[in-house]
Amino acid sequence: MPSPAKRLAFGGVMIALAAIFSYVENLFPISLGVPGVKLGLANIVTLFALYVFGLPAAAAVSLLRVTLVSFMFGNPASALYSLAGAAASLLVMAALKKSGRFSIIGVSMAGGVIHPAAQLLVAIIVSGTPSIAHYLPVLIVTGLIAGFLMGLAAWQTIRRVAPAWQAGQDIT
Repeated sequence: MPSPAKRLAFGGVMIALAAIFSYVENLFPISLGVPGVKLGLANIVTLFALYVFGLPAAAAVSLLRVTLVSFMFGNPASALYSLAGAAASLLVMAALKKSGRFSIIGVSMAGGVIHPAAQLLVAIIVSGTPSIAHYLPVLIVTGLIAGFLMGLAAWQTIRRVAPAWQAGQDIT
């Protein structure tokens, strides 16, 4: 097992990578006529942290990524939406992982649906406009597709990187 210093350094790299993925994703918005449709590239890093290091590390990576990206590129409103989506999806993904009944791809697909659903709920509460719930079907379908793709990418990353990391080998 790697030393605490290497674990801390790797955690910093994961936070930076998740922030970069979030930034890149914002450069190329997906326009389907529904706000909030995204690939969720940062979820690859969150899933990696969840499966390799556990829930506390994944929560730290997710929280610090949301905070960092919100301060650099967002505003308090975007921080609220991002935090709600990230927290809800991480809790659901952690519960499904712990159940042992779902693959990483299934876990990611659930996160891909819960994230925008939580953001939509916050938007309904903040705006007082329940009619925007009509976006939910599109968000569910796109969340399932994006969750599948990000879960596949996370699975491949874990399959290639985690064995070397857990053996204490230098993966940089």
